[in-house]
Amino acid sequence: MPMENAQTVLVVDDHPLFRKGVAQLLAMDAGIHVVGEAGNKGEALRLAAQHDPDLILLDLNLKGESGLDILAALKEEDPSRRVVMLTVSDAPEDLIGAIRAGADGYLLKDMEPEDLLGRVREALSGTTVIGDALAGRLASALRQEAQDTSRGPKRDLRELTEREQAVLRCVADGMSNKLIARALNITEGTVKVHVKHLLKKLSFRSRVEAAVWAAEQGLRSAAK
Repeated sequence: MPMENAQTVLVVDDHPLFRKGVAQLLAMDAGIHVVGEAGNKGEALRLAAQHDPDLILLDLNLKGESGLDILAALKEEDPSRRVVMLTVSDAPEDLIGAIRAGADGYLLKDMEPEDLLGRVREALSGTTVIGDALAGRLASALRQEAQDTSRGPKRDLRELTEREQAVLRCVADGMSNKLIARALNITEGTVKVHVKHLLKKLSFRSRVEAAVWAAEQGLRSAAK
């Protein structure tokens, strides 16, 4: 039985048995409540809008559909949504493609159940959940992109309000919306709006990209 203030998760995968297995695994934690399971894009968008989950676990490849297309649609509706890919592919190009498409993390299906549960807990706390080896490749790729002045958008912190800059510093520290709200003495809803605005102003597709860039700029929160 989930706790009254349990964090919510939506599982999107085209294999019913895998979805049920993940849901049962997450149910072992009373602090996590699976609010829905979806097997295609239409169901994913409908359930995401209905439940506004704290985290969406999304397969990279669904039957006849691309997980990246679903990711793009979810992020287009609300860029502040936290979406973590759950896939069999450990190819660096798939990881980088997913992050650039807006994913907030990347987990592999062959993880031990207890490890997967632990990483989901980390993702719900605001931590970026990517394997160490792949995380290094991702950071390197994003850093190279940022250094290449001939590619990518020009980003300027002066585009942000003081409050948005404060929120970005917290994002750089991997803080969840709940922790940011507590640190800045504002509501979670207000944090969500600020995150949405700063991602749009700086042309980021995910909190991960924003966090990596902010860290490269030396931005850190004084709240931790």
